[in-house]
Formats: sequence, structure tokens, C-alpha cells
Amino acid sequence: MTLTDGRYRIGSSIGSLRVKTSRAGLGRKAGHDLTIEATHWSGDATVVLSDPAKCSVTVTVETASLEVREGTGGLKPLTDGDRAEIKRTLQGKALLDTAEHPSITFRSTRITGTLQSFDITGDLTIKGRTHPVTVHGQAGDGRLRGAATILQSTWGIKPYTAFLGALRLADEVRIEFDVAEPTPRSEP
Repeated sequence: MTLTDGRYRIGSSIGSLRVKTSRAGLGRKAGHDLTIEATHWSGDATVVLSDPAKCSVTVTVETASLEVREGTGGLKPLTDGDRAEIKRTLQGKALLDTAEHPSITFRSTRITGTLQSFDITGDLTIKGRTHPVTVHGQAGDGRLRGAATILQSTWGIKPYTAFLGALRLADEVRIEFDVAEPTPRSEP
């Protein structure tokens, strides 16, 4: 990784941002573990290699851009109809309420470590609620990668249930990013 001090633009044009869910409950064999990708997201990163405390990251995700990419497990394969139904459910009032809350934001409050291994602590806002999250990341092979685990209920999201609660998504979800080395942002 050859990042230098400066400001960088990041987003869906150079990387992926994915949410991974898992199943819980007695009926978990019927459902799928999902990989959901944010197809429209963007952000800025400020890098000061000699002083991580002066670094910062902001990211905005368009909630309507979440697309089901994969469903593993389950009694039958995930169909296009299943994907469309999951998207409708995600966008609905019970989960993300994309009409009322069109974006999810993350703003760093503290960055520690080195470019090779770092932690980014910041404020994650989902559905108008803001709570701290720590992202663990690393750089290598020309890419920045990292992940954080959150509980949906912390942001007032009740994990999806079906079959009278016998099948449900686990409250815990994993958010992962994989970004190609960004180019410096040109300043006006």
C-alpha cells in the first residue's frame, strides 16, 4: 500500500461494502445466511501517516442501494423472487425505512494503529440513531480491508422473523469492506 498524506475519495467505484447476516431459531435450516451489498456508497478519508489521531473517515451509504448478492444454506436455493422480497422487507418501515431514512452514515472519532493494522472508532447512524462502532482493518496487496460487528437492535431494528418466530435472523450482523488503493482527491 503506497498511501501518502492527503485526502482520498472512497466508494462503490473502487470497493465493496457488504453486510453478512446469519440465521437463528428452531427453523434456521429453512432460511439463508445472506450477503447484502451496498451498491451506492461514498466517503472521504484523510491520511496523516505520522499521526493516526489526525486521520479521519466519513462514509455515506444509500439505503435503497442494498442488494442481496448471496444466500447460503437453507432448504432450497435463493431465487430472484426471494431477493426481491428481501429487498422490499429491508426497505420497509420495520427494518431500514428507506423512505424516511435514505442514508446510513459513519464518521470516525478516533483512529489508532498503523496503515498495516488499524482500528477506526466512530459514530454509526442508522434510522436516525447514532452509536459508537469500532472497525478493525488492515492494508495489503494494494487493498484496504476491514470489518465490524454490530447488533441490529442497538439501532432499533428488530431482526427479521418468519414462521411465528421459528425462523429469524440473528441480531448480530457483520459489516465488511474491501477497497482498492484510492487515488488522492484533488482539492479545488
